[in-house]
Amino acid sequence: MTPRLQPIAPSSLPAWARSPARRLIAVLPVLPVLALSACGGGRDPDSLTQPRNHLLGVDRGATGGDDELKGGVNAYLWRGAIDTLSFMPFASADANGGVILTDWYQPPSSSGERFKIAAYILDRRLRSDALRVSVFRQEKQGSEWVDTPVATNTTSDITTRILARARQLRADNGNRN
Repeated sequence: MTPRLQPIAPSSLPAWARSPARRLIAVLPVLPVLALSACGGGRDPDSLTQPRNHLLGVDRGATGGDDELKGGVNAYLWRGAIDTLSFMPFASADANGGVILTDWYQPPSSSGERFKIAAYILDRRLRSDALRVSVFRQEKQGSEWVDTPVATNTTSDITTRILARARQLRADNGNRN
């Protein structure tokens, strides 16, 4: 139950706080606290379960299971992409939407270039056209990073590795579709 605020009579306020603008300014810092306290819903913190990362905790190839994630993307392609791109830092990974975005990665052997990858899983089936990979490259020129084209085979090599890993995961799971 949300507590009700009782109106304050202007005569009970100090002289500096009697104007409506001053009263509003005095109440503003309290409003976010009241709004957040209403969100709790009276839940007992002990009854809540600990959060868990469902992407890292289960190897779908080893434990079996569905070949489709809840969002309608192929689980083997998803896990193959996660495994293949794991050498790069992830900016975001959305299993329901089938989108993996990496952060900029700078190879140890090259200090003047960096890469970013976006992988999109577009279908529920394990097919080559169900995967779209975009690779972005930048070179350092002076103190600025400048977009430059990627080598022609880079995107296809990464796509091939993701597909090979997805097929391996499916084979390890007994070739279930």
